[in-house]
Amino acid sequence: MKEEQYKYRVENLVESEPNKFNADQLHAEEMIINLGPQHPSTHGVLRLEVLSDGEIVKEVVPHIGYLHRCFEKHAESLPYNQIIPFVDRMDYVAAMNSEHAYAMGVERMLGISDQIPKRVEYIRVLVAEMNRIASHLIAVGTYGLDLGSFTPFFWIMRDREHILRLLEWASGARMLYNYVWIGGLFYDLPVGFEQRCLEFIKYFRPKVKELETILVNNTIFIGRTANVGVIPMDLAINAGITGPMLRGSGLRFDLRRVDAYSVYPELEFEVPIGEGKMGQLGDCWDRTSVRVSEIYESLRIMEQCLVKLVGEYKRTKEFDPQSVVPKKIRPKAQELYVRAENPKGELGFYFRADGKSDIPFRCKARACSFVNLSILPEISRGVLIADLIAILGSIDIVLGEVDR
Repeated sequence: MKEEQYKYRVENLVESEPNKFNADQLHAEEMIINLGPQHPSTHGVLRLEVLSDGEIVKEVVPHIGYLHRCFEKHAESLPYNQIIPFVDRMDYVAAMNSEHAYAMGVERMLGISDQIPKRVEYIRVLVAEMNRIASHLIAVGTYGLDLGSFTPFFWIMRDREHILRLLEWASGARMLYNYVWIGGLFYDLPVGFEQRCLEFIKYFRPKVKELETILVNNTIFIGRTANVGVIPMDLAINAGITGPMLRGSGLRFDLRRVDAYSVYPELEFEVPIGEGKMGQLGDCWDRTSVRVSEIYESLRIMEQCLVKLVGEYKRTKEFDPQSVVPKKIRPKAQELYVRAENPKGELGFYFRADGKSDIPFRCKARACSFVNLSILPEISRGVLIADLIAILGSIDIVLGEVDR
């Protein structure tokens, strides 16, 4: 019986992950190469099936599903407020941003968006921008590591640790926070948090400049990324690409401006775009440059939030971050799609409520990493195998979100 069960599992495993290319039909000099899921430069459990002609990539097929989270099925069996920890585990390096998007969606269904206290909104934006910086640091640091640059990665992990410790101080968790609740927050900021944030900003701004000098403007890094993996603007739009990937191709599209959610309309910040300074517009260098520029803008947003949090919306004994949190979350029968600007692009949630239950009838996540990864085959034809790793790293995917 055990042998039959084992045979069944093996047969189904083989059938569930078929190869696209047939070794019996290869031409001379052609090879089928598997990159991953063990390859350290694939940013997680991703397998790339590559058809190559010597060192040239003829075709590449991403195979996903090794880290399937079953998020959407979990969401159909849990109350709205208990789904937030599962949202954290999609893009686990930007959990605050994901929580913010999800909470906004449920609040709109309940009709309480305009009741959220301003202090809560500014705290949400503050922690989201801190998490945006942490996410971009991982993106830039691991990208440098992919291309053989070790020192900037160590610097980045050192500075990212300051952010993680601050967020852990506020939420009690290192990466998966469950801090942004529907209608409010888990708790107010700890006493002294604002001052520590200001100290971090003062310390970190010159470190970003140092990172630009040693990595982004490094001659070797430019040689590996300029004119590589070019995504024309029309291709990016047609493929549904969002975030720094889209802005790297020259389109100034940011949901914090376009949809003007939360308190972002009250804040001043720029939306960086690629300009083709080192090569063609929309290449790997442009995408990296946009992410570094966005770190500066996030620091600028943090400063404005902190001014509000120590001034107009400072802490009081009467302030309750859970004053608007509903005791029972049961939206009216409706369908709603809400989206937000995550570090990697547009994260959207589609909800369908039946009006009878506190459990969503349907909760679908539009994952930016999944959509952005879909363009890989289109921009990888004809490149060198070494450049394929550079292109994949420039997309900045997290497999927890791809395999949501």
